[in-house]
Amino acid sequence: MDGIDTLRGKYLESITGAGDESALEEIRLAALGKKGEISLKMRELGKMTPEERQTTGAALNRLKDELDAALRARKTSLADAALDERLRSEWLDVTLPSRPRRFGTIHPVSQVMEELTAIFADMGFSVAEGPQVESDWYNFDALNIPPEHPARQEHDTFFMHRAEGDNRPPHVLRTHTSPVQIRALEANGAPIRVIAPGRVYRMDMDQTHTPMFHQVEGLAIDKGISMANLKWVLEEFCRAFFEVPSVELRFRASHFPFTEPSAEVDIRCSWVNGQLKIGEGDSWMEILGSGMVHPKVLQAAGVDPSKWQGFAFGMGIDRIAMLKYGIPDLRAFFESDLRWLRHYGFAALDMPDLAGGLSR
Repeated sequence: MDGIDTLRGKYLESITGAGDESALEEIRLAALGKKGEISLKMRELGKMTPEERQTTGAALNRLKDELDAALRARKTSLADAALDERLRSEWLDVTLPSRPRRFGTIHPVSQVMEELTAIFADMGFSVAEGPQVESDWYNFDALNIPPEHPARQEHDTFFMHRAEGDNRPPHVLRTHTSPVQIRALEANGAPIRVIAPGRVYRMDMDQTHTPMFHQVEGLAIDKGISMANLKWVLEEFCRAFFEVPSVELRFRASHFPFTEPSAEVDIRCSWVNGQLKIGEGDSWMEILGSGMVHPKVLQAAGVDPSKWQGFAFGMGIDRIAMLKYGIPDLRAFFESDLRWLRHYGFAALDMPDLAGGLSR
């Protein structure tokens, strides 16, 4: 038994003095491994008498359990000490500001939609919405567009597929937001003042045209409305949108199936060193189409043209965004180039309002 006590003292002292886990593993192998001292002692039990074997075997098993518990405790102690040392050397100041992160920006089209909504809301217009896949009736017939009109040809309009044997006119991707005016009149009747911003689709692609773009249509129906009211609304809009003290508009006679009389509207401008300036100069630039709503359009929407009349106008949102913010190529609006978005985009909190300025 003296030999067992000697082994106990020897290995407990070695375990206590182990400086790292590798030294601790060497001690475990020397004591408890297959060729360790305690394992060799266990093999000698076969040479003993039954009484000695019972006493010595129990003592060796107790020693193995004791050393195993000591090894585990020391391993835990070493791990705790290593963690404490790491915490002392690898500290983090949680009061420091975080790393800067890039924030997303508002797309110029979205910003301009908010701007024009704020302007027209100040003049009493509400926002109306409608589907982007329209029926032939809403997109063409209700707007007095005849069957032979170029807009109804496949080279200008995206037509949806009809099942074989279905002879109904195919639905279309709306070519303008004017169908929303018909839907708004059907739902609310007259009087009404609405704008209808949204996506539209036409088969066109160049520096100033894309197959999908954005338009805003305006509609005002009441008693006694005239072209003078239309002129005032458009002048007020252009003055507020371009943020200039005054503007000068020129109305040129034109033809649109859904208005009569119809007029295209030019705005006075100048180019100075390649920079556009609105409201001054000797040049004119077309920005929108307008006119008095055709009686047939009112009839199609269920409004009596003998009692009500009004005006409508439409303009490209992408185009006026290009003019205001100096964007040279319309195609870049839809390329998802992060550099372009960071340059032309707006901060999320730059919400436009007439009092604080539209663009900040």
